[in-house]
Amino acid sequence: MSPPLLKLGAVLSTMAMISNWMSQTLPSLVGLNTTRITTSDTLTQISPKEGWQVYSSAQDPDGRCICTVVAPEQNLCSRDAKSRQLRQLLEKVQNMSQSIEVLNLRTQRDFQYVLKMETQMKGLKAKFRQIEDDRKTLMTKHFQELKEKMDELLPLIPVLEQYKTDAKLITQFKEEIRNLSTVLTGIQEEIGAYDYEELHQRVINLETRLRDCMKKLTCGKLMKITGPITVKISGTRFGAWMTDPLASEKNNRVWYMDSYTNNKIVREYKSIADFVSGAESRTYNLPFKWAGTNHVVYNGSLYFNKYQSNIIIKYSFDTGRVLAQRSLEYAGFHNVYPYTWGGFSDIDLMADEIGLWAVYATNQNAGNIVISQLNQDTLEVLKSWSTGYPKRSAGESFMICGTLYVTNSHLTGAKVYYSYSTKTSTYEYTDIPFHNQYFHISMLDYNARDRALYAWNNGHQVLFNVTLFHVIKTEDDT
Repeated sequence: MSPPLLKLGAVLSTMAMISNWMSQTLPSLVGLNTTRITTSDTLTQISPKEGWQVYSSAQDPDGRCICTVVAPEQNLCSRDAKSRQLRQLLEKVQNMSQSIEVLNLRTQRDFQYVLKMETQMKGLKAKFRQIEDDRKTLMTKHFQELKEKMDELLPLIPVLEQYKTDAKLITQFKEEIRNLSTVLTGIQEEIGAYDYEELHQRVINLETRLRDCMKKLTCGKLMKITGPITVKISGTRFGAWMTDPLASEKNNRVWYMDSYTNNKIVREYKSIADFVSGAESRTYNLPFKWAGTNHVVYNGSLYFNKYQSNIIIKYSFDTGRVLAQRSLEYAGFHNVYPYTWGGFSDIDLMADEIGLWAVYATNQNAGNIVISQLNQDTLEVLKSWSTGYPKRSAGESFMICGTLYVTNSHLTGAKVYYSYSTKTSTYEYTDIPFHNQYFHISMLDYNARDRALYAWNNGHQVLFNVTLFHVIKTEDDT
């Protein structure tokens, strides 16, 4: 019971005690306790000469004490002790009655207050319960949203850490550009106020520094793949098409090699537009058939795997001759260690910002992927890295900035799920999805000049855009 309800119970108990006291004590005080009190509804006949008699005592519905007393015949001349005691007792009863009335009013007021507070407390309790339920729901929802966002941002943490060292350099460039822009704008108003030669030299110096800075942006970490953009529909289900990443900006020649075996014909187009329209500019008849679809054009030459061998061929488009050929030691060939889709894709030749690469598998490495950096002139292996990833379980792969990215490109829900860095000799599992629109990719190569992936997707020649996070190298980098 709450404190106000306790107070109410105490008051009612006190009133009952007062009632009992008056019914028992009043006759004895006046000396009239010889007559028995009746509880019937009719008045007992009492002689007025016998003195004061208490008929009954009770409580009304409001809890007030009610006493019924039969008075004796009065003797105005009586001044005995009993009369004085009676008057004193009546005064006490009257005072007590007034006190009880005041207490009753307070009790009724407190009781109403308790009822009101009880209603409010029940309402507040319900509200608090609702707020608690809502809070749990909102917290769960917000926590899930934060968790998803944090999962998306986690791959950025190591990249952002590397950006810290470059903040000062970028700020300096921005400030110099801002100052130079202000000067150039002012020239229109005060054409003779500045030394033109000095200003021109400042522009040249800044441009040189910015170009040097851009050269340092050549490498980055793969973060996203978008597309594809369908360029053309042609050829069989398997094949390769490519451009030269080291060609000048004006040189946009495209080379096209249909099928993964039993072919020696390479078709050349002067531009993407000519390739789309089918306007060939030249045809090359190679001295050997190729194996697979993993060829690459690099610095004016075609590098391909000679059919039924682990020999790599370097063929010059300018001279039409083989410039070099070399056996890739221990490399499996002729569908011993192909990618998952097969097609004699044992040896994958590719190029990135660093140079020329070969990706293959050997018995010595238990059929797992081996990455070798090649000398572009002699085809000699400069350095090799042995990974722990089985090549037959991999889809197509490609190199960006010395890192191999392995896909499951033969599946509809394709993604990059494994990468190996030759810089740190470490690997990690990734989750970078891309759209396998035509359900079967048999060639996927990165072009560093275009910053794009070239793909042959079930007879469709398509392009994927890539998003890289770049790290600016400073003089302090080793």
